[in-house]
Amino acid sequence: QVQLVESGGGLVQAGGSLRLSCAASGRTFSIYALGWFRQAPGKEREFAAAISWRGSITNYADSVKGRFTISRDNAKNTVYLQMNSLKPEDTAVYYCAAKLGSPGGRPYEYDYWGQGTQVTVSS
Repeated sequence: QVQLVESGGGLVQAGGSLRLSCAASGRTFSIYALGWFRQAPGKEREFAAAISWRGSITNYADSVKGRFTISRDNAKNTVYLQMNSLKPEDTAVYYCAAKLGSPGGRPYEYDYWGQGTQVTVSS
């Protein structure tokens, strides 16, 4: 079992930056691939970024590529999502998730989820 708690969300103007954190507890954090997903009101949950258990492989959705950076610190059991050049369309609840295996982009692949943190980007 892995427990995940996100933090760092908030309100920011378009063009600004935020860094999300996701702290994990429970079973060995370092063996899990981690992903960030987001869900806007009335929309399905969508993939944003994922990172392999050693941090050597990262994947990004086209919509965030070049603006978002995912990273992890296994010593601190934490994964981060640095979000730059934010746009109003980035407004959503952001979730981190954990899975064994490769850092995929499909929500159903992930076994553990946090409660989410709200990110609101004003125009």
